Amino acid sequence: MNQPTSAELSRRRFLRHTAWAGAAVAVTVTGGVVATQVLAEGQRVAPGADFHFMQVSDSHLGFQGPANPFVAKTFQQAIDKINAAPDPPEFVIHTGDLTHFTTPHQFHQVKEMMSDLRTGQVLTIPGEHDSTDDDGTKYRKVFGAGSRGLGWYSFNHKGVHFLAVVNTIGLQHLGHLGPEQLDFIRADLAAQSSETPIVVFSHIPLFDLYAPWGWGTDDAPEVLSLLRRFGSATCINGHVHQIVTKTEGHVTFHTAAGTAYPLPAPGNGPAPAPVTLPPGQLHTALGVRDIHHVVGATRLAVTERALP
Repeated sequence: MNQPTSAELSRRRFLRHTAWAGAAVAVTVTGGVVATQVLAEGQRVAPGADFHFMQVSDSHLGFQGPANPFVAKTFQQAIDKINAAPDPPEFVIHTGDLTHFTTPHQFHQVKEMMSDLRTGQVLTIPGEHDSTDDDGTKYRKVFGAGSRGLGWYSFNHKGVHFLAVVNTIGLQHLGHLGPEQLDFIRADLAAQSSETPIVVFSHIPLFDLYAPWGWGTDDAPEVLSLLRRFGSATCINGHVHQIVTKTEGHVTFHTAAGTAYPLPAPGNGPAPAPVTLPPGQLHTALGVRDIHHVVGATRLAVTERALP
């Protein structure tokens, strides 16, 4: 893996620090330069946005541990946070690890809780915790309607093409898409104009964030090569429970905080494990994400909102 420069590490630490401090952070990228703006609660970003949607991730319903004994409560706080947004999102995407133990009860609990979201549509993709014992069969019985293969799908919304991929099934160490899904992705992107903004949702990052911990996807390079012809391409994921932004050419990557517990920074320890924060600080490491699209802009405006 290519080692990040000290400037990249400093930027990542800054992004993580501002999120963990409970601020809402708007992240924009122009010409490969990352800019951040700390927002007051309720402040809008991206004036003139054509539409916006919101992301929630890594709720881990069923988890029990000192890092967060009440994951259902913090997930409900995330839902309340989304419902309190100044402008209702046109859809909400949960980017995986809805559950911790892949039980039917946990899947139905997540679905019932998300039914209270004030939005036009609720979308999901599975995480590895949603598919460890059955390749996602129980997940798809509850959330798989309209998807293809092992749960992937695509759709268009107001001039933007969205692609939701599954890279948590058949993995060995890194995330894995597989030949059937790659065929779907090739055909799906081939049908899009190079001027169409593309947004790709995955659970595990599509870039090599930290391979020793499995924070990457082994067959993602082909997908990234397909994205190079588009003027605007954004990849959004969960899994790592913290905020990291990276830009490679025209492709921008955003990882998200979860709603269950934080994980350590890449390389901080032999393996990622839930981080137990001092009393009263957990909520500052959890949050939801508001994402705005402005017609003609090459980058999405991303706002992090910590839980109350």
